[in-house]
Amino acid sequence: LGDVYKRQFNNWRDKKMEKAKKGKPFGFYVCALGFTFERLAFYTVKYLLAIWIATEVASGGLGLSDVEGAAMSGSFVAWTYITPIFGGYIADHWISPRICVPLGMILMGLGYVCTWKADSMTLVWAMIILVSIGTGLFKGNLSGINGLLFHDAEELDEAFSIQYSFVNIGSFIGTTFIAMLATTGLFGIKTSFNTVFLICGIFMFIDAAWFILNSKALGDAGKKPFKVDQREFETAGKKEADDAKLTSGDVKRIVAIILVTLFSSIFWMVWYMAYMPAYYRFGWGDGADYMNLANWYIGSFQVPTSWFDSVNALVCIILGPVLAMVWAKMAKRPKGDMSMFKKTALGIMLVGCSYIVMVVADKIAAANGQCSVFWLALVCLLMSVGEMVFSPLGNSFISKLAPAKVLGLLLGFWPIAVFLAQKIYPSLYAWLKTLDFTMGYGGLAAVIIVLGILLWAFSGKLDEMEKAE
Repeated sequence: LGDVYKRQFNNWRDKKMEKAKKGKPFGFYVCALGFTFERLAFYTVKYLLAIWIATEVASGGLGLSDVEGAAMSGSFVAWTYITPIFGGYIADHWISPRICVPLGMILMGLGYVCTWKADSMTLVWAMIILVSIGTGLFKGNLSGINGLLFHDAEELDEAFSIQYSFVNIGSFIGTTFIAMLATTGLFGIKTSFNTVFLICGIFMFIDAAWFILNSKALGDAGKKPFKVDQREFETAGKKEADDAKLTSGDVKRIVAIILVTLFSSIFWMVWYMAYMPAYYRFGWGDGADYMNLANWYIGSFQVPTSWFDSVNALVCIILGPVLAMVWAKMAKRPKGDMSMFKKTALGIMLVGCSYIVMVVADKIAAANGQCSVFWLALVCLLMSVGEMVFSPLGNSFISKLAPAKVLGLLLGFWPIAVFLAQKIYPSLYAWLKTLDFTMGYGGLAAVIIVLGILLWAFSGKLDEMEKAE
């Protein structure tokens, strides 16, 4: 009996050592860092664009109104979240994803270079068009290549959670440091807005060089269009016909992906809108200046307003590896991991709770004339945890479920949730401004939380679509 236990222990030890030795393939870090460079440039431009457009010409801006700046910034974000569906279709059927990704990086770099030379809205629109097309070729397809590097589906949730941390490292560096070069200055160095846009373009060219020079680490992943690449991976070289019809199980799995995406659009609509009262109700709002975000101080150090955007990225960086371990541990349970529908429901409920915190903060501020900044920090925390519970897993969920011939298309469909959110929330925000804050935002919180509860309650039936044959 002792020998049996010894052999069992040795087998367990060998498996653990083999797994620890294996780790993540270097190709994973090639893809993950590709997102870091891209998000660094994107979030720097996202933060600066509206400010630059509304800044006086004498101070290096375009001298237009803040309304025009906000509208242009909204368009910039919205269009970069819808084009991946077209870029994914191209990578599914016609062009190798390994070509699409660096081409997208280069186009984004050229777009930011346009803004470097912009002295009118014409070149700003040129930037938006180039960055949108580049993002379409880049975003979902890089995730698709990364997913093909893992042969064990259980590793995907962990891998994409860690990848999400790399995404937010880029966001954090961009809003915490690079953006400051054009606003308050960094380490005594202050440049023009246009110079910062050039820096963003250079980062994208570096990104393309990084990806191309390390392409050998990716093996064969993404060399062929996804519908061919994935089929060959799944069937060990037995190529299926390009015109193979989708089975009923394929259709049900596609419907499951679409439903998760649509529910995530509800999350993102409320998530993005939370920044509006956070800034204008508790920040610069007329007659309601409970906390002046423009004058945060730590000792004598004035905290840049861009750092408010950095809080979300920082929380996501920290939570990425933590949740990766949580999902890996839950996957080993007899009943398996929590389903994607339940994770989405939990994310929706958490962002709903962040609105309740805002209502409580508003009540305290109304009674005392001010409220602690820690209430706003709690809002950020709930938003960020809600995001991290499900958002990083979208690409993993799609990579595991999507039929091979539409893998890139569905990976590109996932970001459309943010496009819908960007187009809907401004109107909802305008309507809520006509209502009492407690009634409007408290009512919205209740609706969102109830939607999350309903999704959780029906998740069992929705989960059956994932397992359909």
